[in-house]
Amino acid sequence: MFSNRHVIIALLVAPLLAIGAWFAVGQLVGEQPQQAESGRDYPLLAKSNCRYDSGRCELTNGDLELEIEVQALASGWQLRLLSSHPLEGAVMAIEAGAPQPLHSSNTDPQQWILTLPVLPAEGARLQLVAAAGGSRYYADTGSDFLQRYRSQQP
Repeated sequence: MFSNRHVIIALLVAPLLAIGAWFAVGQLVGEQPQQAESGRDYPLLAKSNCRYDSGRCELTNGDLELEIEVQALASGWQLRLLSSHPLEGAVMAIEAGAPQPLHSSNTDPQQWILTLPVLPAEGARLQLVAAAGGSRYYADTGSDFLQRYRSQQP
C-alpha cells in the first residue's frame, strides 16, 4: 500500500488541505465583528485573571478593554477602572447591594475610581456597567482576583 507514490503524496497533502479548508470556511461563513450601535447593551467577557488571585480583572468586548485594579488606602480600598477608550460613566454593584457610581480621576475619561471602606466578601459577585460611545457594556464577575488583599488591612 505504501509502495505507491500517489498514496504517499495523498497522505502527506490531505492534512494540509483539511487545515486550509477549515480556515477558508471560517473566513467565508464565520461571524464578522461589527461596530457597536449607539443605545445598545453589550456583554463584557471576563478574562481568566478574574477567576484567580491575580490582583486585577480584565474585561473585554471587541476593541473595548477594561481593567479593575485594587489599591490600599489609609481609610479603605480603592477600586480603579482603567479603560482602553474614554468612558461616559461607570457604575458598580457588589452582590445585591445598591449600584455605586465610579468617579473620573483628574478629568481622565479612561480612569475611574470607586472608594470602598472594606473589600467585598469572599465569593461576592461584582456587577459593572460602563458607558462608552453611546453604548452600555456590562459584566458580572467574581471577586476572586481580590483574594491577596483580603488578608491585608488598609
